[in-house]
Amino acid sequence: MHKLMKQFLAVLLLAPLAFSAFAQPERFTAGTHYTILPQAVKTNDPGKIEVVEVFWYGCAHCFRFEPLIEDWEAKLAPDVDFVRFPGMWNELMKVHAQAFFTAEALGKLKELHTPIFNAINIEGNRLQNEQQLSAFFAKYGVSPEDFSKTFNSFSVKTKVNQAQAKMRDYQVRSTPNMVVNGKYLISTGDAVRTQQEMLEVVDFLVNKERSSS
Repeated sequence: MHKLMKQFLAVLLLAPLAFSAFAQPERFTAGTHYTILPQAVKTNDPGKIEVVEVFWYGCAHCFRFEPLIEDWEAKLAPDVDFVRFPGMWNELMKVHAQAFFTAEALGKLKELHTPIFNAINIEGNRLQNEQQLSAFFAKYGVSPEDFSKTFNSFSVKTKVNQAQAKMRDYQVRSTPNMVVNGKYLISTGDAVRTQQEMLEVVDFLVNKERSSS
């Protein structure tokens, strides 16, 4: 009898802890801090958890986000694939997306990404057409001929068209936005008030995907 009483007391002591762990609410919730996309979007590498940053070079919020996203990217685990993705819903954004894919095709994206941001947001150079972009790329060793050939190439224009289609799938309506594993869309707003918190939601969803695999 004494042994049964001890076991009963032990169960009573552990029960609140077990219930507390089970009932612990998640810090971030769907519909409030992030949106579950109605249709999952295909990712580049199914073997990794993809995190997409949808940005625009002309977006001041994206410009301010860059130091945060660079610091966050430097600490990423090997199972996370980070992808920068140019958003577009008007002609100027399309030109900037074309510039992004041109820099990528020329192997100059890492070198040019921050300078493009700086040119538009600090120096007031809108880089709004092929001529202005050609002159800008020339400062970084790209000849006008190589720039024009790449900027107007079939492969770059195809990537722009594919990105436009993916924008619709992501249901992005502002920048910067983040998409985790083609399933979850995160943006700042009433619930997610800061860009730092947006990255915290991203980390939460990355862990959620990691634990479900």
